[in-house]
Amino acid sequence: MKVTLFTSNKSRHNYLINLLSKCCDQLYVIQECETIFPGIVPGRYNNSTIMSEYFKKVNKAQYDIFGDSFVNEYNKNIKILPIQMGDLNNCSLDLLKPFLESNYYIVFGSSYIKKDLIEFLINKKAINIHMGISPYYRGNDCNFWALYDNNPQFVGSTIHHITKGLDNGPILYHALSKNFENIFLYTMSAVKAAFVSISKKIENDTLSSLIPIPQDKNKEIRYSTNEFNEKIVIEFNNKTIDLKSFKFDLEKLKDPFFID
Repeated sequence: MKVTLFTSNKSRHNYLINLLSKCCDQLYVIQECETIFPGIVPGRYNNSTIMSEYFKKVNKAQYDIFGDSFVNEYNKNIKILPIQMGDLNNCSLDLLKPFLESNYYIVFGSSYIKKDLIEFLINKKAINIHMGISPYYRGNDCNFWALYDNNPQFVGSTIHHITKGLDNGPILYHALSKNFENIFLYTMSAVKAAFVSISKKIENDTLSSLIPIPQDKNKEIRYSTNEFNEKIVIEFNNKTIDLKSFKFDLEKLKDPFFID
């Protein structure tokens, strides 16, 4: 069995690469590279003391959950095409051809996919791992915004079929965490829940048999784009978020997978 993964280059992305390599014969990875020092090096987020301190907490949680993850160089069934973040839509299908002959196509942390490639992936029923519980939270930084809105029950991930719209494809299932130690471990372990669940479903060959349901956009709470900034982080830091006083509403989730 062959799997193609479109992803990025932080520790959590490398962890996913290693994990998927264990449940397939060949793993093809298109890995977009961006800074691994958000808040310090300018990139998607501004560099400032406030952002740097926030992402120190994020990175600590990432290390606590995923360790010091590097792609296993001894695993010969991994083939990687490294490209700069944002270059994906300049790659022709011919250039990517060796990476486009798989049984499963998974997207996590890539840039927004357009042009011929998105048409190809839709036709192949590619799967997107969205960090946020759709249809309630869509867009960027969704788990942050769920906590900001005092909705910790909507922190998690949505595994859904990819479409041309952002995070709006038919939902296969949700993956969530029960690690309530602190908000950063809570959100980062929800990422791991997505990884563990999808690797298990590939390994036992149940992923392709899941029945998707369409998203109800009337249930949307927030669609976030680029609102995450220093002012919002200061407001977030001043909030008190109690992770132990809420309950998951299972009726609002699709076949939820939980990890401790």
